[in-house]
Amino acid sequence: MSRVRIVLADDNAAVLDKVSGMLAKDYDIVATIKEGYDVVEECLRLTPDVVILDISMGEVSGIDLSRDLRDSGCASKVVFLTVHEDCDYVDAALGTGAMAYVVKSRLSADLVSGIEAAMAGKLFVSSSLMYPQQ
Repeated sequence: MSRVRIVLADDNAAVLDKVSGMLAKDYDIVATIKEGYDVVEECLRLTPDVVILDISMGEVSGIDLSRDLRDSGCASKVVFLTVHEDCDYVDAALGTGAMAYVVKSRLSADLVSGIEAAMAGKLFVSSSLMYPQQ
């Protein structure tokens, strides 16, 4: 079975480095993207299995990017990795078709579970959030 191909998108280089290093052993990181404007074009070009998006990407919202990915026909599963721990953000993110919502404070404990759930077609929300699991 081939390894899951991932695009990482976050405007913080340190986060990109940490997440990339954490996942590189078990996943193929096909791109790290700092500018939100590049996400849709790169995902359509690279066709990753999973896109890990931050919500706050400077001038562009990851929620808008997730919607744009869906509307463009991109089949990649979207996993949000964010500092936002408000259920309104969770609702907005999952409302775009995203499959997982992981808070950065739970990165080590939850990101791989979020990726695995997304690949299995199941919803995942970090357990630290008081959000009803689907």
